[in-house]
Amino acid sequence: MSRRGSSLPARAHWLLLGLALLCSLVLFLYLLECAPQTDGNASLPGVVGESYGKEYYQALLQEQEEHYQTRAASLKRQIAQLKQELQEMSEKMRSLQERRNIGANGIGYHSNGEQAPGDLLEFLHSQIDKAEVSVGAKLPSEYGVVPFESFTLMKVFQLEMGLTRHPEEKPVRKDKRDELVEVIEAGLEVLNNPDEEDEQEDEEGPLGEKLIFNENDFIEGYYRTERDKGTQYELFFKKADLMEYRHVTLFRPFGPLMKVKSDVVDISRAIINIIVPLAQRTEAFTQFMQNFRDVCIHQDKRIHLTVVYFGKEGLSEVKSILESVTSESNFHNYTLVSLNEEFNRGRGLNVGARAWDKGEVLMFFCDVDIYFSAEFLNSCRLNAEPGRKVFYPVVFSLYNPAIVYANQDTPPPVEQQLVHKKDSGFWRDFGFGMTCQYQSDFLTIGGFDMEVKGWGGEDVHLYRKYLHSDLIVVRTPLPGLFHLWHEKHCADELTPEQYRMCIQSKAMSEASHSHLGMMVFREEIEMHLHKQAYRTHSEAAG
Repeated sequence: MSRRGSSLPARAHWLLLGLALLCSLVLFLYLLECAPQTDGNASLPGVVGESYGKEYYQALLQEQEEHYQTRAASLKRQIAQLKQELQEMSEKMRSLQERRNIGANGIGYHSNGEQAPGDLLEFLHSQIDKAEVSVGAKLPSEYGVVPFESFTLMKVFQLEMGLTRHPEEKPVRKDKRDELVEVIEAGLEVLNNPDEEDEQEDEEGPLGEKLIFNENDFIEGYYRTERDKGTQYELFFKKADLMEYRHVTLFRPFGPLMKVKSDVVDISRAIINIIVPLAQRTEAFTQFMQNFRDVCIHQDKRIHLTVVYFGKEGLSEVKSILESVTSESNFHNYTLVSLNEEFNRGRGLNVGARAWDKGEVLMFFCDVDIYFSAEFLNSCRLNAEPGRKVFYPVVFSLYNPAIVYANQDTPPPVEQQLVHKKDSGFWRDFGFGMTCQYQSDFLTIGGFDMEVKGWGGEDVHLYRKYLHSDLIVVRTPLPGLFHLWHEKHCADELTPEQYRMCIQSKAMSEASHSHLGMMVFREEIEMHLHKQAYRTHSEAAG
């Protein structure tokens, strides 16, 4: 073993020696090949009579060194170029693989800033640019806006009911269920694995762990489809022990979801100035203040109330109601403005909006017949943004309780009437009076048209102003906003257009189609029941 081990270094020594001799021979042959051709009688540089002089070899070595340096620099440039081309090819291959995965799975999301090559992705990004996602579109009328539909984990609140759909229902169709589940999962993916461009930092839970959102943190969402572009989704998430909401916008351009943005929305210090124009109707105001005390004073606690009262009759009673609430709840964030003139809703809201002089504020234009929840107030804050968005929620209008609950001795309390059923009410999609917008936007747009007198019309004029501007109008039904039924009187002094709108509102607000049908055919129904009773009695007697 020792002899065999000692022979290995010897063999390596002779191998290295042989390689050295071989390299010397190759170098000698290369020098002979590169030697300049001379005339046989000519003298070469160096000593006379010598075939090769010392200066000649020095010059030859310097020339070869310069040649090798030039060759090395050229190789470095080629290597750098090859690295660049390899990187470009890798990016193209990654892009092609992503496109192949999208085509195979049909799901996934891409950030808006991603500009991967390919006609498909360029087209999808152009669809986002065309859709009304980041900038409002100027629309010709109030019927041109594409409304959102809102949803939770279990229910969808929709405007277009028809004969088979309901104002509130669980998604029955599998494609609708799968769609909403996919959207919520994609929103959670954006929150739990944010991109570098997202305006949020990794947060830690109470024990120092990474903050992870799940489907139980989903609060509400809105979606709408522009039929020539795609579907837009607005999702809101919130941890129970955190103040901030997480807002995720997704877009499906008839293909994969594309993330538009993901940001943190802090509404903890957003005060809402609720402005209520009022004339008489003190009994309705008492009911309104009960809801206001329960929701705004005891729960939300970030509200200012502005009441603009027209006339003298009932003014003292309204003051007494406000003072009573103040003494009971120690609430002082209210303003009472008295106008000794004929009631004009637009005038009252204009005055109420300008009565606030403490800087920028979010306003909620409200009526005394409106019942709202604390969740609605947060939705108001989440969907209005100064200089960018105004919020026009669709109210669920309740029918006449005397008709809806005709089979009971007395209608139930108001709180028990707040249900979304076909026979209990309808989405008031032709009404634009309840709105959340910032004071600066309201003043910039010019406020209400003071030329409109009497019932209705001023809301539509303001709504159209926003549709013709660059602001985004968010229109969606909300489960926490109700219009309580009250008897309407259409005055003879109204213009034909106003009178038609008043009668239409009165007719639609009375009862559902089925209840109205029962009233129309009441005599026929009673006659049928009488015949049935007579037949039963005859058969029993026979």
